[in-house]
Amino acid sequence: MLQRPTKRPQFFYTTAPLPCPYLAGRTERKVVTELSGGDAEALHDRLSRAGFRRSHNIAYSPVCPGCQACIPIRIVTEAFLPDRTQRRVRRANLDLTGHESPARATSEQFALFQRYQRVRHGDGDMASMGFYDYRAMVEDTPITTGMVEFRDTSDRLVGACLTDWLSDGLSAVYSFYDVGADARSLGTYTILWLVARARALGLPYVYLGYWVPQSRKMAYKERFRPSEILTGGAWRPLETATAPLAHALP
Repeated sequence: MLQRPTKRPQFFYTTAPLPCPYLAGRTERKVVTELSGGDAEALHDRLSRAGFRRSHNIAYSPVCPGCQACIPIRIVTEAFLPDRTQRRVRRANLDLTGHESPARATSEQFALFQRYQRVRHGDGDMASMGFYDYRAMVEDTPITTGMVEFRDTSDRLVGACLTDWLSDGLSAVYSFYDVGADARSLGTYTILWLVARARALGLPYVYLGYWVPQSRKMAYKERFRPSEILTGGAWRPLETATAPLAHALP
């Protein structure tokens, strides 16, 4: 009698408390699990719909005691309507071209990444990353991942976004851009480009990670409407979920 191999159990672990990167004076803890083997893609899909994010070959989700400030958010691509400011950003970047490429680190990307970190996140851990750390961030992936590069008419790299391809959408893992081009609002433009690309591919969502209303750096994500947030174990329209959520936030 043939013995079918048993499926390897999926283990989840909780990290030790660390300082919260978003809200001063708070600590964060995460539940993490490894993405590996032939079912890594399907597992990542399921975990993304459950509010997890990916870093290297690890999927994680915050489980901070007494705090629910990090809220998973995704844009509904087919219904998305840019507001006046977003339309202006799109017009300001008509000269840019977005190129999709495999998840491969380059020295050109790293130079832009370093400049971005020094100006925007000089006190963060990523500011001290060397090239090999950066390469691991980009290339250490067990799933379908690519790098979207944005270039101007002189072929100069002005922005990039490490992006995961899911069965139901695109997931913006990490983006960085030329901080000397503030008038372009390249962070906003990157999201607009991903929405347009997901719509062209027939994918219903763009996953933006965690919306943190109390954090100045993370509050911008609610500007992309319509979007949905994961609350109470279900994805709900942001517009209808925000009112009761405001009373639940610490």
